Amino acid sequence: MLTFLCRRSLHQVMKKPVTIAVTGGAGQLSYNLVFRIASGSLFGNYQPVSIVIYDLPEMKNALRGVKMELEDSAFSLLKGVTITDNATEAFLNTDYAFLVGAKPRAPGMAISDLLKKNAEIYVKAGKDIGKYAQKSIKVLTIGNPANTNCLLAMTHAKGIPKQNFAAMTRLDHNRAMAQVAEKFKVRIDQIDRVAIWGNHSPTVFPDLSHMTINNHSVREKLDKDWYVKEFIPSVQNRGTQVLNTRKFSSAAAGANAAVDQMRDWELGSHNKWVSFGVSTDLLQGEYGIPKGLIFSYPCICTHSSYHVIKGLHMDDFAKEKIKITTEELLKEREAIADLL
Repeated sequence: MLTFLCRRSLHQVMKKPVTIAVTGGAGQLSYNLVFRIASGSLFGNYQPVSIVIYDLPEMKNALRGVKMELEDSAFSLLKGVTITDNATEAFLNTDYAFLVGAKPRAPGMAISDLLKKNAEIYVKAGKDIGKYAQKSIKVLTIGNPANTNCLLAMTHAKGIPKQNFAAMTRLDHNRAMAQVAEKFKVRIDQIDRVAIWGNHSPTVFPDLSHMTINNHSVREKLDKDWYVKEFIPSVQNRGTQVLNTRKFSSAAAGANAAVDQMRDWELGSHNKWVSFGVSTDLLQGEYGIPKGLIFSYPCICTHSSYHVIKGLHMDDFAKEKIKITTEELLKEREAIADLL
């Protein structure tokens, strides 16, 4: 009788399944990501999921292997796995999308050429999302350059609100939090009000000027020499450091950050600051950042939405760092202006 009641209770709280698309599905980050999604790490233990994994036709065998492993994992929340090289099928009635697929930079390739190569991918993804996905879809761009790729997909996703797009800067945020925890010998959950500004690139500005530990400001205790000479460069160059050490990019940490960002977006950040790359068109020029960019700001997430923190005081140092990363984003936008 007790077993019957427990099963009935579980059935009553189980939600309607959602469909989640992951592009670049044969890559390492996507490989890590789909297992996190299927396990319940994304939306919890009462949210069943169907996963659609998309990649190029030549990657179909690799996708078959990923599907087999997902099936063999026997995740109770996983209601189905579809592998496809067809964009219509990839985004049809999709509720959430992780856009991971992107071409890597080849030796000697100019950044402008890389931008254009990936621009073609994200223009098409945006168009397909606009045609086939749910109008309420949430889209997180992960493939680099994440901010400008997000701008392209958002621009071409007709009928999808701009606030439904975000670029992943949670990896920068998590890296910053980890560095702070190590420096101050505290737990991650004791830290708040860390901010990531700008582009997901080596110009990103990890800002600790508003940070609190156990709800107390540490601004006056902050070692300025460590902050400027060690902390900021470490966060900015961490991706390169991982690549040079591991010989691969940050796949597991990247997948974890993607889960963190989408989960907080949908379920809320519980009044904690998080960082999101969002459309500056949704703002009124706060912090001197022009419209027409995807720019990372500190945010709080509530009611399935992100809300940019406004009215923060910026000293000259912060203003200069924000100016540098803004200029880089403007140059990226200029390089793909004909596709916007």
